[in-house]
Amino acid sequence: MVSKLLFWSGFGVAVRLWQLGIEMRPLLNKQSLWAYPAYAMVGGSFGYWLQGVEDRQLKIMTDRRDRLLEKRKKYGLVRGDEAEA
Repeated sequence: MVSKLLFWSGFGVAVRLWQLGIEMRPLLNKQSLWAYPAYAMVGGSFGYWLQGVEDRQLKIMTDRRDRLLEKRKKYGLVRGDEAEA
């Protein structure tokens, strides 16, 4: 989880650098240094939200897989050792 937050925070900072590069403005202007943490926070928030989405999707997929294996086991389509895998 921390790696995704760090990645998206870094991505937010990279977006800020890209923005300033497109505008051909100085990268480390004293009056605009507050924007780097803001962009990092927005990127980190997106990464946190994305991690929650991934966790929910994995839970749903695991539940569906378990239900399907139980259903197959009920009808005798899967041997016991295959259902464990």
